[in-house]
Amino acid sequence: NIDELKPSTTIKEKVEALEEKGNTTMLVRRNNTYIGIIALMDTPRKEARSTLVKLKKLGIKRMIMITGDNQKVADAVALEIGITDAWGSLLPEQKVEAIKKLKEAETKVAMVGDGVNDAPAMAHSTVGIAMGAASSAVALETADIALMGNTLDALPFAIGLSRMTRRIIKQNVFISLGVVALLIPATIFGFANMAVAVVFHEGSTLVVVLNALRLLRYKK
Repeated sequence: NIDELKPSTTIKEKVEALEEKGNTTMLVRRNNTYIGIIALMDTPRKEARSTLVKLKKLGIKRMIMITGDNQKVADAVALEIGITDAWGSLLPEQKVEAIKKLKEAETKVAMVGDGVNDAPAMAHSTVGIAMGAASSAVALETADIALMGNTLDALPFAIGLSRMTRRIIKQNVFISLGVVALLIPATIFGFANMAVAVVFHEGSTLVVVLNALRLLRYKK
């Protein structure tokens, strides 16, 4: 704690100035003399801002950064990447509480993380997403989705692909049940014989397979 170390007013002002810019600071002291300040800054991923833009285009309106870094650091990073909500100074259990509150307000919440500290919160989210090889083993085990890569731009791709998958599943269920619903009464009332019914049924199976293969053409 800075106050316990009793640095001079000048040092305090320098520390505050560095923290205002988003740095995490450490004081270096030799015996009773302060000899320096070490300032560290988390730099956002290069693709962070463009990824957020893509997510907004996909209809995701609210994005929040939750972090264990102090609030000033969180605000500085959030400002740089274009996030309006940044919750800093959160311990792992506080991240869990944050996710619970968001679920009460938003119903469905996805969390992207890569560290051990993120795993408990990911477990309480609707969908937990781990950042591939960069993630800890605990985060990968907890996550519902593991992105195969260390870049955030895989996230919009994963969301878009999952939405297309859901649409195709619904289409295939409709096709399958629709064909069966038509063939059963048609066969019972003599509008189609068994051979015709089998041909149409197998044909609908082929249509379902071909429709599902459209997922292979999905691109970023």
